[in-house]
Amino acid sequence: MPFSLQLSHTAPASVDSPLLAIILPQDPSLDAAVRAVDTPLAGAIQRSITRRDFRGGRDETMLFVGGDTGAQRVLLVGRGSATLTRAVARRAAAIAARQAGKLGTGAMHLLLDGADAEAIEGLALGAAAGSWAYPDLQTPPPEKDRRAQLESVTVLGADTDAVRAGFAAGTAVAEGQAIAKRLGMMPGNVCTPETFVEVGREIAARHGMTITVLGRAEMEQEKMGSFLCVAQGTPEEPRLVALEYHGAAPDQQPIVLIGKGLCFDTGGISIKPAPEMEWMKFDMSGAGGVMGAMEAIGRLQLPVNVVGIIGSTTNMPSGTAVKPGDVVRASNGKTIEIINTDAEGRLVLADLLVFAKRFNPALAVDAATLTGAIVIGLGANAVGVFGSDTSAVDEVLAAGTAAGEPGWPLPLWGEYKEQIKSDVADLKNTGGRAAGAITAALFLQEFVDGYPWVHLDVAGTAYSQVDLGWIPKGPTGTPVGTFVEIVRARARR
Repeated sequence: MPFSLQLSHTAPASVDSPLLAIILPQDPSLDAAVRAVDTPLAGAIQRSITRRDFRGGRDETMLFVGGDTGAQRVLLVGRGSATLTRAVARRAAAIAARQAGKLGTGAMHLLLDGADAEAIEGLALGAAAGSWAYPDLQTPPPEKDRRAQLESVTVLGADTDAVRAGFAAGTAVAEGQAIAKRLGMMPGNVCTPETFVEVGREIAARHGMTITVLGRAEMEQEKMGSFLCVAQGTPEEPRLVALEYHGAAPDQQPIVLIGKGLCFDTGGISIKPAPEMEWMKFDMSGAGGVMGAMEAIGRLQLPVNVVGIIGSTTNMPSGTAVKPGDVVRASNGKTIEIINTDAEGRLVLADLLVFAKRFNPALAVDAATLTGAIVIGLGANAVGVFGSDTSAVDEVLAAGTAAGEPGWPLPLWGEYKEQIKSDVADLKNTGGRAAGAITAALFLQEFVDGYPWVHLDVAGTAYSQVDLGWIPKGPTGTPVGTFVEIVRARARR
């Protein structure tokens, strides 16, 4: 069954639930609502706090078993001593949802007493994140070994318009992240460029958006030689998908979101090492983020015009694949010497950035799992942020922080451009290992013309190769939250 989120204004002591999860801060004291829950437990919660068995540390949990009615189990979840924010609430709710999944309760109620609209939004996001799974390709275990998946979470909150709005926003973004995660988790033989067309058409039909789809022939007419050189090694049809959301007056300049959609990246002729190459199914995370963001924006009905553009193909070695030393011409006329065929994402994005100009963007933001260099520089904790406009960079950084997807700015100094100068073409597609994330961004900047632009390198943050505790290994949902928060912030202006 599909996962569902509900909002309820019921008093915690009155809920009839297989699991009531209560989020508490460091060194908690119980308020009246939690004391009422503790009464049927004969004061076990208060005793555990008094004895310091439960201290409310971040990710700390303690389970109490109740009776056959009311709250049949009570789970305490610590959120630590940090100031309560959307991200803090999200993490704690995700921990609760993962514990519910392990217990096999099937449903859960969730309480963070005194939660404001922002925290309620975080609870919805976290509950969805902690319960998300991709069991589609796995054989179910024997009946006796199965535990019920968490299919329903009810968030308890105040009966106010602000709380209802916060919950609706959290639910919308969670639905967008679910789309991005599902696309990311699909193996490369299941998620193909055509999958993005199918998902794009579903989103467009749901929310009344306009969709444009280009294939190889149409891209040849557009002279997208940079994008197409990546696709020439695969028989699969490459796809450019553009979704247009009309939330404001037709003359309002749109925000344009752009995503790299490499459904699988072998590296091409410059083939990657075999160990862990299977993770390259996530090289479409930027495009997945755009699709997820467009779903969330459509659900939120934000009064802003938004265009989402993705370019999708696979990077394969074959007798027709692009070779190191080849020179190709992008749709803006610039020629590119291919130094490394594994620096392919920037080649796709180059033509997407040129394509974006026709929409006259108020702001264009691209996202891509672009470089291993950003992982070396920032690890898995921050998005690399680059831009040609300081105010636009600041705007995107603020959006990422608010969304719980923090970024860190890196320079686009002209001195680095020396590394991508070519002897035979206008520029090279890579400047070597040194400052690799910076030279990749500078390469992209060559295809931006006349509009504010920000580049997000999400190679370290779009997926995780280890279990993060609050979410399992695999797709994280980044950069859906950042994209949506950019648009929401513009809508509030």
